[in-house]
Amino acid sequence: MLVVEDERSIADLVRMYLTRDGFGVHVESVGLPGMDGTEVCRRLRADGDWTPVVFVTARDDEVDRILGLELGADDYVTKPFSPRELVARVRAVLRRTAGAGPGDEPVYRLGALTVDPAQRKVTSQGRDVALTATEFDLLAHLVRRPGRVYEREQLLSQVWGYEAAAGTRTVDVHVAQLRAKLGDSSPIRTVRGVGYSAEAPVPPEDDGA
Repeated sequence: MLVVEDERSIADLVRMYLTRDGFGVHVESVGLPGMDGTEVCRRLRADGDWTPVVFVTARDDEVDRILGLELGADDYVTKPFSPRELVARVRAVLRRTAGAGPGDEPVYRLGALTVDPAQRKVTSQGRDVALTATEFDLLAHLVRRPGRVYEREQLLSQVWGYEAAAGTRTVDVHVAQLRAKLGDSSPIRTVRGVGYSAEAPVPPEDDGA
């Protein structure tokens, strides 16, 4: 487990709790002008590195949370935070990353989209789509039961593993990211005033031209 934290007391606290929970921990500080956690995450994702990332930050503004998620973070914890909650969030992200074992679950196909939970692989119109661990799990959760409508609070509980106090914008941001990556193959439908569901995209009508 890599902990990137410039404040030594916080780094030591996080390392202590993660170590107690059985993780091997390495601590680094950023220490570069103009470089912070969001920039580190941005560079990782730009290089195609989809290692799970959890932000721990003093900034509790919704704009900052959304920015972190849009950059590819899998979860977001604000200071002051409970070290036990942080460890629980880390474990939840790692469980999602581990996924199912080979042969445990069928491959799902909706239109031009294929979702393979065992391989944690998504293809859209024959091309591979790189998703974060959380983006993948949200998509897989929706396509397992096409047509079922999930409230945002249900998705937070069933995919993220915590209750709505974390804010429903978390779900909205991840849905927006999925739609941007999947393009016309996105099966995610917004049910206004309720939440989201997955269904096969409707192909464009043939005008006979």
